[in-house]
Amino acid sequence: MSDKLAEYRRGETPIPEKDRLWPLYGAGLENMGVEAKPITVETPTYGPDELLVRHDACGLCFSDIKVITLGEKHPRIFRDIKKEPIVLGHEVVMTVVGVGENLKDKYKLGDRFIIQADIYVKGVNYAYGYMIQGGLSQYAVIDQRILNGDDGNYLIPIQEKTGYAESALVEPWACVIAAYELKYRTALKAGGTTWIIGTTSAPREQPLTIGAGFSNESHPNRLLLSNVPDGFSDWLKAQAQKLGIEVVEVADISSPPADKIDDIVILGSDADVVEMVSPKLADHGIVAIISTTPFERKVNIDVGRIHYNDWVYVGGHGPDIARAYSDVPVRSTLKPGGSVWFAGAGGPIGRMHVQRAIEHANGPSAIVCTDVSDARLDDLCVTFGEEARAKGINFVCLNPMKKDEYAAGMAQFKAGFDDVVVLAPIPPVIADCATHLAPQGIMNVFAGVARGTTAALDLTDVFARQTRVIGHTASTIDDMRLMLQETESGELSTNRSVAAIGSLEAARDGMQALKDTTYPGKVVIYPNIKYMPLTALSELQEKMPTVYARLKNGREWTVEAEEEFLRLMLP
Repeated sequence: MSDKLAEYRRGETPIPEKDRLWPLYGAGLENMGVEAKPITVETPTYGPDELLVRHDACGLCFSDIKVITLGEKHPRIFRDIKKEPIVLGHEVVMTVVGVGENLKDKYKLGDRFIIQADIYVKGVNYAYGYMIQGGLSQYAVIDQRILNGDDGNYLIPIQEKTGYAESALVEPWACVIAAYELKYRTALKAGGTTWIIGTTSAPREQPLTIGAGFSNESHPNRLLLSNVPDGFSDWLKAQAQKLGIEVVEVADISSPPADKIDDIVILGSDADVVEMVSPKLADHGIVAIISTTPFERKVNIDVGRIHYNDWVYVGGHGPDIARAYSDVPVRSTLKPGGSVWFAGAGGPIGRMHVQRAIEHANGPSAIVCTDVSDARLDDLCVTFGEEARAKGINFVCLNPMKKDEYAAGMAQFKAGFDDVVVLAPIPPVIADCATHLAPQGIMNVFAGVARGTTAALDLTDVFARQTRVIGHTASTIDDMRLMLQETESGELSTNRSVAAIGSLEAARDGMQALKDTTYPGKVVIYPNIKYMPLTALSELQEKMPTVYARLKNGREWTVEAEEEFLRLMLP
């Protein structure tokens, strides 16, 4: 290792008087920077309870594009950014280059960290790269909001040997692995509010009951009843009296006396009722449909709130309503040895899902990847196809725009998929994917569709075939720690996601490339290197042959390639 790189890693390089960064002054890429360039400001000073950090690498995320599109209308931005611009960049790795007097017993120069971006202080979100200056800058101050927030310290230490890009990309990867770590209730929410609604098609073959979750061991605190058949209503009221549960009769289901209801149990298959009452669900709420007759039409379901609010729909035939929750618990992991379809697999996040499915223990036996871009799909197949087939996985790549080839490829999965992961935020695509689920199959709406976005789903499947639709967004600090552990142990390589690199000056072009879906993988910016335009890894063969020689298979970023790159590019 060169002296310059060793000194850089130790955090001992001289701190410049000036700092460069990309401010965002409003909605639109034209408002990023000044005259399409970063600006120069005084290097920030830090106090006795603060750290000065150097941003070493920063991944660009489609969430950044959402902020650029919305400006201060974005829900995580709550200030006038024309007067107080923000600096994006939450997929970031940093090195401590200055330690406040009161923190010298805990930190030292050269300490390296990634950060859980969702920072809360007294319930207020000060996300890194949103309200707090992010990674598209050379230097930043880490203050007590980060070191002592609602969840403690949001910094996560990394090992000395871990690369910069692979550390920065732990954050988006954590969002991916978090999708397979979701946990759902298997009973009515203890201490919550349950609403039971009868319809004209309510099951009447045998008396209904509720077993687990409605007993001394666990039960809701409040019970709302609407049009519940007399016999079941009498049983519920008698049981509620024994358990000390408040009972409220709700005559008008359009206006229940609660805005956030944890469990909504619908007796029968009435699409109008499901559509009317679903918006009353609380976060992590569950709708349980108890029926023996199919719905007469598809139901418009808010898939945005499935994604962002963790709603889920379950179902059963009765007579024990509790079994709708517990007979087929909601599964978030891919079914071992099963079949999985990644719809919209060609983008950076889709590739992460595909890579994880191949590399993870107890993975699927069949993987179908679909994308409307031949270039992305071809690159995906070249990158992962041989590896998947070497593990005995039936690996299929299909472009739905090529209708004959697509139909022929999907025909071998007539029985349906055990898992469908939707990576395209398009309601008709989501609705179509749901029709391809096998019995007890799971569809994960991973794509970030906005709250209020509906898709027409056949909810008959939730009780007749016991399929489930789940969703996911973001990650927790525990998810990031888990992903970092898997990265540093070699279980999952985040470096495989890198597609293009550049210096700080290239960040705006990187955002444009992200909007234009130019690259199949991630763009990584190195804020403290010499000028370098946005460069695909394949271009390094001509531009930086010694770096290219250290790529894996001439395609994948490595720690060794990064070290050589920094030897050449550090000022």
